[in-house]
Amino acid sequence: MKEAIKNNKKVIIIGIVIIVLLLIGVAFAYLTTTLHGEKEYLVRVGSLGLRLEEGNELTLEKQIPLEDSEGMILDGFNFSLINEGNIETDYTIYLDDIELDEGETRMPDSAIRYSLTKNEKAGSADDLSNMGVNPNRVVDSGSIAVDETINYTLRIWIDYDATTEEASGKTFKGKLRVEAKQSVGEKVSDVVLDNLGENGSTYDDGTDTFITGTDPNNYIWYSGKLWRAVSVNNEAKTTKLVTQWNISTITYSSGSIDFEGSYMEEWLNDTSVDGFLGNLRDYENFIVTDATWDATMDATDLGSITRPNGEATVTDAVGLLNMYEYQSSNNGGTNGYLNNGLWWWTLTPYSSSRVRYVYNFGSEGNSNTPSDAIGVRPSINLKSSIKIVDGDGTVDNPYRLNGDNDTNLSGTLLSSRYSGEYIRFGSGENNLYRIVSHEAPGLTKITSTEPLKSSGSFMTSEFGSNTTYSSTNTLGTFLNNDYLNIGNGYLTNEDIAMIEDSTTWYIGTVGSGTSYKLAKYTDTNMSGYATSTDAKVGLLRMGELMAGQFDRNYNNTIYWTLTPYSSSLVRIVNSDGSENNFPPSIVSGVRPAMNLKSNVQITSGTGTESDPFVLTLGS
Repeated sequence: MKEAIKNNKKVIIIGIVIIVLLLIGVAFAYLTTTLHGEKEYLVRVGSLGLRLEEGNELTLEKQIPLEDSEGMILDGFNFSLINEGNIETDYTIYLDDIELDEGETRMPDSAIRYSLTKNEKAGSADDLSNMGVNPNRVVDSGSIAVDETINYTLRIWIDYDATTEEASGKTFKGKLRVEAKQSVGEKVSDVVLDNLGENGSTYDDGTDTFITGTDPNNYIWYSGKLWRAVSVNNEAKTTKLVTQWNISTITYSSGSIDFEGSYMEEWLNDTSVDGFLGNLRDYENFIVTDATWDATMDATDLGSITRPNGEATVTDAVGLLNMYEYQSSNNGGTNGYLNNGLWWWTLTPYSSSRVRYVYNFGSEGNSNTPSDAIGVRPSINLKSSIKIVDGDGTVDNPYRLNGDNDTNLSGTLLSSRYSGEYIRFGSGENNLYRIVSHEAPGLTKITSTEPLKSSGSFMTSEFGSNTTYSSTNTLGTFLNNDYLNIGNGYLTNEDIAMIEDSTTWYIGTVGSGTSYKLAKYTDTNMSGYATSTDAKVGLLRMGELMAGQFDRNYNNTIYWTLTPYSSSLVRIVNSDGSENNFPPSIVSGVRPAMNLKSNVQITSGTGTESDPFVLTLGS
């Protein structure tokens, strides 16, 4: 039996740990990158000067395991990154292994904890293994402006729960490596308006320039999701985006038409693992966090809606499109590129009791109340400084953003990746899944991209004899037995080995006009957990990321969620992206969800639908 090192009263000697700073000097006379479109993007001659200034030396000698609360107050290792050149610089800081001396044995990353403070903003404690796998342990990355200095403090300590086998007499040695390069590409605001193709054009209302047309080249891939560029602000040069597909399905509010204070505003701007903003990659570097969203009431018809006058505005990082913006994408028509074939909420109230939404055929709807659940297409504003570094804006080759265009991810832990990214998982016609979140620390929750198929048709199942999911109800028995049987063709032995043996699934009830948070928490303050069950395989709950439709095909099946609506009904997602409630005896589609283990690694792929991550189980 493994013994926790914290309980071993003997003297424990851990090998000296020295963090050595190594700056890889980089200097370019010029750097050129060519996109797949017609334009060539050239970074002109510039002086790249990046200096890593070390402070005190960090040494761990004869250390004992520490609680996180103790590790977080260590003196730590201080260093600064300084841009002394005349151009903005992109950088990545890595923590690399140093070769051990003869007779030394390396301590595993899983036995080491760390925290990083950046410009006095302290990060949370985490396992070193969640940085990635050597030589791809990423401490931090981003852009640094001319004359800017970024100050860091790195704290490393032995995990309080490390075992004697893992840590006693073991050594860890590492060095910091900084890779820097000139920023490449051209600004998003310029590229998206200049390369619309034959199916796109523009409309300038004096404030914003809107992209219009049936299918312009305005696709952008960012943070695991496909977006459409909607407009460019004429003065600020920010670019408004909206997701191509519905990310989830939730109730707008308890009945109020106001965006401010609604469930919708909370969900979109929730920075926890349960919210949309909290799962966006480095959102503070990419998007305008104090954007203005106009939710002024308008009951006029499409084609005659005027620009809202700002009577009801909200300042947030994430919002929704209003009806004026939707209308401006195709001059009030219903067949523009923003019609994705699904139902989705807008920001615009129709009356004192109704909020407008878009039907699956592109017309506007107002018959549902805010207490109903309809699809969500989040909208953000990219900063004016963000640049495009690859792609031609088509659906098969969307624009890629500087800082979100990772390559050579071999050895990277899946747990470091982003909600929405695609992975190759499963077999046959059910071999494509997506990352949902990292709800359980170190683990990666995934779900099938679409409901399970059998011989080309969507399979269906009853939920069970009641509305409570478990590993032994009808659907739970299928998912935790037949689905895991390789003879049935859903998964391979390699897939099954990657799945965490047991996961907690939250099965709280979300009734009419109540918050999506109640599916997991006992109240809207998220102060305690609702009813739960343990199982290897489960389903997504209402309001969870990726619990929406991602296909405008009207034959796409409905599917079960984990969430009861009442004691007699379970919430399902309709084929049009809205939500409904079914008795558990009715049959519906199945989108399995599960957590993959913390040591699952990427071997290839970039995480897009056409190039999903290929995985392996690490040691």
